[in-house]
Amino acid sequence: MAAAGSSVVKRVEELGDLAQAHIQQLSEAAGEDDHFLIRASAALEKLKLLCGEDKECSNPSNLLELYTQAILDMTYFEENKLVDEDFPEDSSQKVKELIGFLSEPEILVKENNMHPKHSDLLGDELLECLSWRRGALLYMYCHSLTKRREWLTRKSSFLKKYLVDGISYLLQMLNYRCPIQLNEGVSFQDLDTAKLLSEGIFSDIHLLAMMYSGEMCYWGLKHCADQQPENHEVDTGVSGASYTTHEETLDFREVGEKILKKYVSVCEGPLKEQEWNTTNAKQILNFFQQHTN
Repeated sequence: MAAAGSSVVKRVEELGDLAQAHIQQLSEAAGEDDHFLIRASAALEKLKLLCGEDKECSNPSNLLELYTQAILDMTYFEENKLVDEDFPEDSSQKVKELIGFLSEPEILVKENNMHPKHSDLLGDELLECLSWRRGALLYMYCHSLTKRREWLTRKSSFLKKYLVDGISYLLQMLNYRCPIQLNEGVSFQDLDTAKLLSEGIFSDIHLLAMMYSGEMCYWGLKHCADQQPENHEVDTGVSGASYTTHEETLDFREVGEKILKKYVSVCEGPLKEQEWNTTNAKQILNFFQQHTN
């Protein structure tokens, strides 16, 4: 385990240097100071200092957390630029690059077999954030692509891959934490909050992830239905005790219908007073029903 920890420290230091150089390029290109780039750079400077100390005594978890926070800030700056420009025609490579950056912390943990559960090293919240950011990025990219009719007629197979990947990341995000079991002696003053936690919904982001994945399933059924089914590793559960992947064909209608029914139920139940909009979700559910018939 010590050897694995030392390997992680060395690799995180290398990745931190690469990220810092990338941030420098972004700052020079932007021509002005940006809050997110400044914060990312500061985290990487702190990472560098800690890595310069005795590597045997360095805490891999703390270093990986610093690196992850820097990556989240750095990529957020780049994502905002893509969104502001409505994802230019040549955005695919940049999107792939950002997904790569956001995947690096998980890959690092897997490669070094540091812990049986990634959450032991990264923590549930960071893992959720990494999956959410990848899924949300692909959601925004696919949203832009669905408005380009000529592109869709030529490259709908690419859209399908982006959709499957995005849905997988969002479902992964929803499955990191266990729903709170209400029969485990846990008491709540607010019954609505208890119902949400029992459904595995811990924040507004969880609700957005449900709506985003449902909408992506709609795009998949609408624009990619004529393509041959492919096998992908994806957990189609909406919430569960752990994220365990298995290879199966992603059924856009089945997955989308399941998650949007839950979204509508929650929004019109425990969250009724919050006035979450369910109009679009219901329209998509009607589309799924018509497609079945």
